[in-house]
Amino acid sequence: MYGVQLDQLAVVLGVSEPRARAIVAGWRDRGYTESARLGPGGPWTWLTRAGLAACGLRYTAAPPALARLAHIRAVTAVRLALESAHGFAEGSGYWRSERRLRARMGGRVGLREHVPDGEVHWPDDAPVAWAGECWAIEAELTRKTVGRTANIMRELLARTGDYGCPAAEVRVPGRPPRHARAVYLAAPAARATVVRAREALGSPGARVEIRSLPPGAEMAPPTRSPAPRARSLAPRTRRQAAPPEGQAARPEGQAAPPEGQAAP
Repeated sequence: MYGVQLDQLAVVLGVSEPRARAIVAGWRDRGYTESARLGPGGPWTWLTRAGLAACGLRYTAAPPALARLAHIRAVTAVRLALESAHGFAEGSGYWRSERRLRARMGGRVGLREHVPDGEVHWPDDAPVAWAGECWAIEAELTRKTVGRTANIMRELLARTGDYGCPAAEVRVPGRPPRHARAVYLAAPAARATVVRAREALGSPGARVEIRSLPPGAEMAPPTRSPAPRARSLAPRTRRQAAPPEGQAARPEGQAAPPEGQAAP
């Protein structure tokens, strides 16, 4: 993944958030990760070049894009929900991230292929009804147009080649589709558009599943500092004179003056 927020990392590690924070600090001390508060909620953690190398990955080291934080969190929530399902472990499911798919495609200029948010692969010998299938996963937070969403669905369902394959193999008539189904996990704001887009496909729409985003997929709302209280400009109606020089002030424990009356 491009990065992960602290609460989701704690779920991955199976520990409390304070413990996850301590683990991240150890990784950071070894130069494997960077961590920062990039938006609302807890801090984000991502791998450095050394961390990627330690994991055997050749991705470009970079912090998660600020404009994509909400989307990255939603996709991570989808992945965690899928991987925690009983059928995922039973069927030996394997998640293939968007980052991995884009790495296979390289930096080809002008490439217009749509890349799903992830893929789930099921081995041919898995003891589940969907053995051998590959699913395209899409997390939809915001509403697109029906036309654009339908076009993406058509592209996912019509694709025959792997990502990074020669252009001539992307869609080959007569070959089985790469994605047996496209699974859309939609926020309430996007669900109606996704449903209408599926209906626009006709019979191929039967291969599109629509589910709700799992709990915790959305980022925490931005926090605002409380506004400073305005100082009243109204004159005080009564003011108690200061005690004569040498006279003690109000003894400790004495009740405060009534509201609106100045303290001595």
